[in-house]
Amino acid sequence: MLLMADSATLLLGTDPELAAVIARIGPCTLRGDDGQEPYDALLRAIAGQQLHGAAARKIFGRLCLLGEQESADGPPPAPGRILSLSEESLRACGLSGNKLLAMKGLAQGRLDGRVPSRAEASVMTDEELIARLVTLRGIGRWTVEMLLMFTLNRPDVMPVDDFGVREGWRRIRKMNLPPKPKALKEETERFSPYRSTLAWYCWRVAEEGKKTAPNPLTS
Repeated sequence: MLLMADSATLLLGTDPELAAVIARIGPCTLRGDDGQEPYDALLRAIAGQQLHGAAARKIFGRLCLLGEQESADGPPPAPGRILSLSEESLRACGLSGNKLLAMKGLAQGRLDGRVPSRAEASVMTDEELIARLVTLRGIGRWTVEMLLMFTLNRPDVMPVDDFGVREGWRRIRKMNLPPKPKALKEETERFSPYRSTLAWYCWRVAEEGKKTAPNPLTS
């Protein structure tokens, strides 16, 4: 039986332009399972919103120091501890007021069952998870899509609102402008059930020629 990555490459490779991209970039190295619980992954995502990698890691490390193990390498504070921490101690990590409230809401959501465990998430569809989690403050569809791709190892996620994905597709198709999200969704449906791999190649193409380091979240 072919590995999923091989099957994805075979399907994407039926498209000549994508076949050229695969030949140029090489095998997909998408990290589909980072081993985190959804709560931990979403807490990290909130901490890193609108920040570059180094700054996001520093703030999340400070938050982890407030956790039960008091280690900058994690794990982060459990939900009950997040709710017990003062606003002053959380702000001292470098968190804005909005992020503080989002983290408190996430912690409460984990306690009341809105935020599932990995085991609970494993029996939910992508859209069920998106519909449930976007009801939480500070959690949008893109954030949940990253959770699906990089924590829950879902193979068929196409984050059509992501600028990097849209820019990568523009370059692959030699378009003047990036496609609209609706158009991108329609154009890429034929690559189901391997659209997470397609999104990864779009990110790589969008980063080609740039002097800055690749985005650590999507690499």
